[in-house]
Amino acid sequence: MDPPTSPAAQNPSSLHSDSIISSLLSFPASAPFSIACSFDRELEKALASASGDASVQDRLLNRTIQLASLLLDSTERCFRKRASAHNSVAWVLPPELTVKVFSKLDTKSLMQAATCCTVFNKCAMDRSSYAHIDLTTATKQADNEVVCTMIHRAGKELRSLKLGHVTRRYGPDPAPTSIWFNGPFLSSLAYNNGFLGNRLRSLRLYNIRWMTCSSSFEVFSFCSNLTDLRIVGSNCPFRQLFMILTKKCRLIEHLCLGTYFPLGNIDASTASHLIELVTKSPNLTSLTLLCFQLTNDMARNLVESCRKLKYLNFSRSPKINGHFLRDLGNSCKESPLETLIMRNCVKLEEKEVLELCNTLLKGNFKFIRHIDVSSNNGLVSDDGRRSYKPKFPVEKLKEERPDVTLVADFPLERSGKRYHVGVEGDDEELKEIEMMEVKNDEEENDDDDSFDDDDDDV
Repeated sequence: MDPPTSPAAQNPSSLHSDSIISSLLSFPASAPFSIACSFDRELEKALASASGDASVQDRLLNRTIQLASLLLDSTERCFRKRASAHNSVAWVLPPELTVKVFSKLDTKSLMQAATCCTVFNKCAMDRSSYAHIDLTTATKQADNEVVCTMIHRAGKELRSLKLGHVTRRYGPDPAPTSIWFNGPFLSSLAYNNGFLGNRLRSLRLYNIRWMTCSSSFEVFSFCSNLTDLRIVGSNCPFRQLFMILTKKCRLIEHLCLGTYFPLGNIDASTASHLIELVTKSPNLTSLTLLCFQLTNDMARNLVESCRKLKYLNFSRSPKINGHFLRDLGNSCKESPLETLIMRNCVKLEEKEVLELCNTLLKGNFKFIRHIDVSSNNGLVSDDGRRSYKPKFPVEKLKEERPDVTLVADFPLERSGKRYHVGVEGDDEELKEIEMMEVKNDEEENDDDDSFDDDDDDV
């Protein structure tokens, strides 16, 4: 109930109530026990004057409880107002900078900050605080409604969106390894002819199973300004994805796609669409394809089709033996490639990595700075066995190309023991994904026979 605007507007009854409450608030400081005894005595006198009528006594007690509750509620309201005023003075950052800070938080932390005080709540409700929506840290995974609400709350300020669990869960009673959405969970991006989707710059989806792939793919038609796209652990048909991205998302700079077991199949048709996507993405500088069954020819065509590529990651590709690097050493001598990652590629050959080192010593790949060929399975030697102590010209490479770092970590023995290979140069999310994949390998049979499947290219 709104308070009267002025004392003149109050009726005599209200004035009497105010007088009583004022007297109560001005009650002299006394020991709590003394005050409690006074309340007890007065309440017992009031009950005694009720002439033994139980109904009258009940109404009196209920009325007393109601008055006490009103007094408590009023006190709490005043306390919150005072605390809010105090926070406004004590919090040194102005609202616009506070919103800027909040925009850097993941969504779970933002929701926690909103419950701290009125000042934080007001800033947390600002659209700019939701420019970068990150739901990967939520304890309970978001559903369609939550995702839709967050996207609309960001509105025109939306710039990036992360969904899912970055890595799969393990343990005696693991959580579901992936998140299922029972509808087009990104449909809000298509709202008002793509008004929101057109503002999205970064989209990262982890371990999400799309139950309505066709509907989900349509959203990319409204995300023409995407520069960073990462889809890991999805069951989406990549051929259709490549086709839509080629037509609608031509500004991509960083593309990361990863599958989990079973490995991602790439047939000739799908590969041609992938190469077309890379060719028609003039700004593409970073390409990561994890667990894809790429052949050497596919790998070579991908690199040759993207002349601005600086970061290349073909980790966990089960068919690549590294022969494509020889062709690149001749055809891409002036390539701007700075980082090459081929971790845990079970068919990568020792002689091909050695040839790459010799190519570097000749002065090719002038811009390359970091190479990682580490593997828990070693490299394939000339006699077909696994090599865990390859002889690379590391010292000579340090002398002639001191700006190049070669990482080649392997287990010393085939003991079945696994450790995490180097991840220098990767961001934290890719690091988590690779760590998870190595752990996944620990549960599989790693006998040498498992690597003897037929290769379909040279």
